[in-house]
Parts: sequence; structure tokens; C-alpha cells
Amino acid sequence: MQKFRLDWNYHSNNIEGNSLTYGETRALILFGITAQGKPLKDHFEITGHNEAINWILEIVKGETVLTETFIRQLHTLLLKESSYKEAKTPDGKPTRRKIEIGKYKTLPNHVVTVTGETFYFATPQETSAKMHELIEWFRKEKEKPDVNPTILAALFHYRFIRIHPFDDGNGRVARILMNFILMQFDYPPVIIKTEDKENYYAVLRLADAGELEPFIEYITENLIRSLEIMIRGAKGESIEEPEDLDKELALLEGKLKGFGKKVDLTRTPDLVLYIIDESIIFLIIDFIKTCKKFNKFYVKSQFAVYTNTYEKAWQMDGEFNVERAEEFREVLWEYINLPNFSYVKLSYEYSTFNRENVGNFNYSSNIYLDFGKTHYKIKSE
Repeated sequence: MQKFRLDWNYHSNNIEGNSLTYGETRALILFGITAQGKPLKDHFEITGHNEAINWILEIVKGETVLTETFIRQLHTLLLKESSYKEAKTPDGKPTRRKIEIGKYKTLPNHVVTVTGETFYFATPQETSAKMHELIEWFRKEKEKPDVNPTILAALFHYRFIRIHPFDDGNGRVARILMNFILMQFDYPPVIIKTEDKENYYAVLRLADAGELEPFIEYITENLIRSLEIMIRGAKGESIEEPEDLDKELALLEGKLKGFGKKVDLTRTPDLVLYIIDESIIFLIIDFIKTCKKFNKFYVKSQFAVYTNTYEKAWQMDGEFNVERAEEFREVLWEYINLPNFSYVKLSYEYSTFNRENVGNFNYSSNIYLDFGKTHYKIKSE
């Protein structure tokens, strides 16, 4: 479920304009590591969304009933605290609008489309009654013996969006509620990927025009993809998707357009730390997990970090958790700022083989991170 949780957090927020990359989202959720230079609001959106998902994953195991109170509580978890956002008055003048958490809207939240036309959601006066109607409709549909969970979840998502009951967060709430419904029927969550958002919005527009079938088919196709991932995981096969790297490269290339000709990045302490946050932390997790399988053959083992500027910079035993990851970053930050810094050695060290008549010997498994001026290399031994 961790892949679903990470993908769900990243894509559902990125669709709405959150600036954190997949790697930054992963580092924040798993280790509490914040992304340098990114808005605090974007971090709060991710952590709030993750708390909401964790809550949903916990209560879906029971007999929790979908109610308006439930939805408002979900919205409170998601947004965490009230804030202000830029808006426009009915006559088009700029203003600031308070976003209330866990409360239905008190002002209209209609949107202006790309064609300049206004798309109307439920008015504040209509919202409470329409939400009550939505919940009643859902309860009746769910109890039908021939209910199709996918159609039910997709239609609930669309009907909720048409009401747009809150000042902010409606899209994220709609997708969480859709997945809550699916998981109540023992289906995995549907992940709407950020690179596919134009198709997502296109089928929503078709639904606005009265054509609901394309939207239902779109949700069904994405559910099938989630089921395939779940089946691969159950078989012990890789659940990574081959297009993930291509997606990250495409996003990076898009961001770099317009910044002039291509140049090689020169190593800086900040860039080295970025590489550590985006890649090396997760490499360490997998490295330690693999090495621990051999602990039973030795009396003692530990993970150690060496640099060319100091014989042993840091060591630990036990779990590489959030606190250890932060400690590792802080220690390494001191060394990567030294002028002659060039490499890091990650070493998992075993002491004293614990079998008789074999000989008393030690062993270490090592990964070398060689940081050049314009590139870095990883090798193992």
C-alpha cells in the first residue's frame, strides 16, 4: 500500500498545482525532510493530505458510514488550518478570501473557464441541501444488490465536484471520497496521474455536458491499472511503473526550457544535499535492508559512513528511521562543505563470524559515491 499512498499524495496534490517533486514528496512523508526553496504551504498540503489518507486507510477497515460530518472532518484533516487565498469579487475586482476548514462555503466559488465563460457550481444557499441529497442518493445506491462499486464511486466523485461545497480542496476531497468508496468494496485506490490530468479534465467536461460514460470509463481504466499493480505486488513482482523515470525526465526538461543553453551543473554543497535527499537516502534504506539479511551470521553489525575528509564520519546500528536520516544529513552537511570533499563511502560492517571451525573473520559491504565537479558516480563492492 505504500506505493499507492506515495503516488496518491504526490499526484492528487500536483494536479492542483503543488510544486513538490515525487522525490521531495517521498522524502517529506517517509522522513519528514523538507524541500529547500519550496513554499511552506506546499509542504502543509502534502502532510495534510497524507494524514487524511492514513485516517481513511484506518477507518475503512470498520463499518464507518459516509456522512456530511465525515466529509467535513476529512476536509479539516486535509487543509489543517484556515488561510487566505487570492480571489475576485463578482464584478471582477481582486480580493482576499478566507478559506474555512471543515465548513461549507459562504460565498460563491464559480470558476471562469479558459474560454472566458463562467462555470457555475451550487450556490452557498443550495450547498447544504445538495450535500444532504448526495449522501441520501449514495446510501440508497450502495444498498442495491446489483450495485457496481466503480460506477458508484465515479458518480459520487462527479456529483460532489458539481456541488463544490468547500472554499478550497474540493478536487482532493472528491478523489479521497471516491477511493474510500472503492476501498469499502475491497478495491485498491484509483490514482489520477498528474501527466494525465488533461484527459481527466476532458472527461469531467464531457460529464458536464451530460455524457457521463467517458468519465466512468476513465475511472474504470485507472482502477484496472491499480488492480494490476496490486496483483504484481501479491506475486512478489516489481510494482514500479516503467514510465516513472520518463515522467520525471520530461518534467525536468519542461522546467529547463527557456533557461538558455544547456550547461553542466557544477558541484555545490546544496546540490550534493539535493542528490542525497532525492536518491541517496532511499539507496541507504534498501542497502541496509538487504545487508541485514546476513546479520544472523555475525556477532555484531553496524552501518558506517566515511568521507575522504574524515576516516569515519558517522555510524549507527538499529533502524534507519526519520531521526537517523536527519542526523545523517546534518553530519554529512559539515563534510560536504569542506573544500577537499569528493566522496562518501557507505559501509555495512559485520564483526566476528559466529560459526565454529570456520575461522574468525569480519566483512563489509560498501557503496562508493564519487562526487566530481560536474557529475557523480555510484559503485559497489
